[in-house]
Amino acid sequence: MPPFALLGLSLPDLTLLALAAALLGLSKTAVPGAATITVAVFAAVLPARASTGVLLVLLILGDLFAVWTYRAHADWPVLRRLVPAVLAGVALGTLFLAVAGDTTVRRVIGVILLLLVAVTFVRRARARPAARERPGGAGRFETSSYGALAGFTTMVANAGGPVMSLYLLAAGFSMSRFLGTTAWFFFAVNVAKAPFSVSLGLISLESLQLDLLLAPAIVIGALAGRPLARRIDQRLFDRLVLALTVLSAAYLLMA
Repeated sequence: MPPFALLGLSLPDLTLLALAAALLGLSKTAVPGAATITVAVFAAVLPARASTGVLLVLLILGDLFAVWTYRAHADWPVLRRLVPAVLAGVALGTLFLAVAGDTTVRRVIGVILLLLVAVTFVRRARARPAARERPGGAGRFETSSYGALAGFTTMVANAGGPVMSLYLLAAGFSMSRFLGTTAWFFFAVNVAKAPFSVSLGLISLESLQLDLLLAPAIVIGALAGRPLARRIDQRLFDRLVLALTVLSAAYLLMA
């Protein structure tokens, strides 16, 4: 019997998960924000709670590629200022996962995805003015707010990317600082989340078996990311990401 059948997955299920994993790898090295589709697909194919544990290991693998690619561009003072708020958000997300049922988690993931789409539109509308008005970086209140929201969303739905994107753009980051800081931030946060996920039973031997099957897709997506990004229409791709994310979130809310 094929390994994926032993995990209760059909071949179409595994194929869909592999495509979503490849997109996750792509998002880590080329197209930030595309991972929201991966979150929705995993929560639709797998039980919503279990999907967060499977995704976390794959995210860490993708983070390793991102850190290697942009390792020299992180803004460490900004990362240090974010730590307390992010940890508070992760702790709140852990408490939520401990008491919430699978249906509730699925609905919350759907709502979070819709909110993050709205955040993305706000980011686009305010990106240029923010970069001009706030070249020195965001204030303490904004840092705490964004950090806590990023910690909560990444713990509950592995979907903190758009929140961090809005924060870093509001702080007036250049592209290289943006990519480097994001890479190190999510690598550190995802590694820190692992013990919480293990304690909640979200990471198990079975979830690790599925991660092993999907790991090659992450590698392929991450390696293909940078050369592919230079050849596609970024604006069109972003619109497709937003549209598919809205559809995925709607599915999760109605399922």
